[in-house]
This record gives sequence, structure tokens and C-alpha cells, in this order.
Amino acid sequence: MNKKLKIVGICGSLRKESLNRKALNASKKFFPEDVAFEIVEIGDMPFFNQDLELTLPESVVKFREKIQSADGILFAMPEYNYSVSAVLKNAIEWGSRPYGKAVMNGKPVAIMGVSTGMLGTGRAQYHLRQICVQVNMYPLNKPEVMIPLGLDKFDKDGNLTDIHSKEKIEKLVGALIVWIRKFL
Repeated sequence: MNKKLKIVGICGSLRKESLNRKALNASKKFFPEDVAFEIVEIGDMPFFNQDLELTLPESVVKFREKIQSADGILFAMPEYNYSVSAVLKNAIEWGSRPYGKAVMNGKPVAIMGVSTGMLGTGRAQYHLRQICVQVNMYPLNKPEVMIPLGLDKFDKDGNLTDIHSKEKIEKLVGALIVWIRKFL
């Protein structure tokens, strides 16, 4: 029998009405009962500062504990200036440090993103894949989930209404679970 998996979701946007948070919330219904899924908040951590590594702020300790205990990560990310958001990069800095004690090291991950434009966060996702190499996280190659024109994909209550986007997210969640089990 397979162990119950624990997957954390990280949204790379702090905006209250973030399309990526909505997509991350939509993904919840695609996780089977034998997988625990929790969205981890990243907005209350200070900017990474190596001087703080000896005495980590409480918000960083909590974040690191959640990542450490997870079997994998699902990122939902916007694209800011062709790249990852500062808040997401900051979370990765805290999760990848201090040297030799990185809680993100070796974690299998999946990436998805929603944008208001036509490219659906593709450039930022490719940049995150580069960051994963340095941090030693293992991103799932396929399926790629880049949802364009996101303002048209959710209803006024934040529910994902676009069937094609739902199908993409469902396939990504399923593939992530299979991917994680390869690392156990």
C-alpha cells in the first residue's frame, strides 16, 4: 500500500484576487483522498537576509517546516517582467538556505500559471525551471499548464469555469502524484 502523500501548494502572488491562487484552490478537488494538500502562505516572511540564518524568524521556521514535511510542491505562479515574482523568489531563497540545510533540496515539483495575457506565464515558468536546477528541485516536465486570458476563466466567486483549464490542472495533479511516488 502506498503511503499517504503530503503536497504543499505555493502561490507566487500575494494579491487577494490572484488568478493563481484561484487556480491553486481549483486544484484541491483533483487530489485523491490518499493525498493531503495544503496551501502554504509566503507573504509574511521577511526578505531573505543571510544575517538572519542563525536565528530564523518564526514565519520562516513555519514555512520551512511545512516544506520539509511535504513530499512535493505545486507552484502556481504569475509572470512579472518575464520572470518569477519577488515574493516567490524570496520563499525559494528561504527554502534553499542555509547551505547544507535546504528544505527544498530534492523535492519533486509541478508548475502551473495563469496570466491575463496570451502566454499564460510561460516565460516565468521556464525561469523557475532554471532556478529548480540550482536548488536541486525536480520539476515535472509534462504536462505544462500555462493558462492564458485568465480573467475569462473564473466566475465572480473565483471558481474555475473553463473546462480546458480544469482538464489541464487535473492532468497536472495526477502526473505530480505519479512523479512524487517515483522519489519515495
